[in-house]
Amino acid sequence: MIRTLLLAFYFALAIVLALPWLILWSVIVGNPELMYSLAMKVVRCGNRIVGIRVRVENLENIPPGACLFTANHVSNVDPLAFIPAIPRRVAILVKQELFRIPILSTGMRRAQFVPVDRSDREAAAVSIDVAARTLKSGVSFAIFAEGTRSADGRLRPFKRGAFTVAIEAGVPIVPVSISGTQFLMKKGDWRIRQGEVVVRYGPAVDTSAYSMDRRSELLARVESLVAAGLPPGQQPAERFSGTTTRPS
Repeated sequence: MIRTLLLAFYFALAIVLALPWLILWSVIVGNPELMYSLAMKVVRCGNRIVGIRVRVENLENIPPGACLFTANHVSNVDPLAFIPAIPRRVAILVKQELFRIPILSTGMRRAQFVPVDRSDREAAAVSIDVAARTLKSGVSFAIFAEGTRSADGRLRPFKRGAFTVAIEAGVPIVPVSISGTQFLMKKGDWRIRQGEVVVRYGPAVDTSAYSMDRRSELLARVESLVAAGLPPGQQPAERFSGTTTRPS
């Protein structure tokens, strides 16, 4: 619990003391790149403070230009390890509740983060449309395709929203396999533990060959690539037992 409180205090100080000046600078220059870059450095430093070590593999699989990074999700530590490990600015879907935090909400909007309310299907659909427009503008996007954290650490069936976005925007999908975070902070736990996280990039999938009618095929392909990059204990139970993962 001490590590969790220490990290929360560190981030709170950064938000109050540094973020307002970075927001102001981004407004003056009309560009959030410096604000985003320094924010990611703050997150990486926070990880080191609480003993989270991040190992990144297969960066060469990331193509140039805007793309959709699609990852598994097992822990609240995932964004802290995953987002700073992406070697470019990305937008992400963020729980609407976080946009109620003063200063932070302004910074997230400047960085083109998108609020999402999963309890409201209509609002969630609007968020998907915004994500597609963001990708078309040339800014990459990162998304957790399961829609929520896995309770047991195993990969859950993917939701279709991410693949609708990728096909509509015409951008490649980079499958990302995150392992180790389930040992650092389990779902429902507030304690952060020390340890190593592996962020592994799989081969990019060209979405130009897929129409909306073939969205389920694209989903199954990316889901399989994410599963292949995970250790056996995180692979879907069906795959681990020798059968094929069922697409949602």
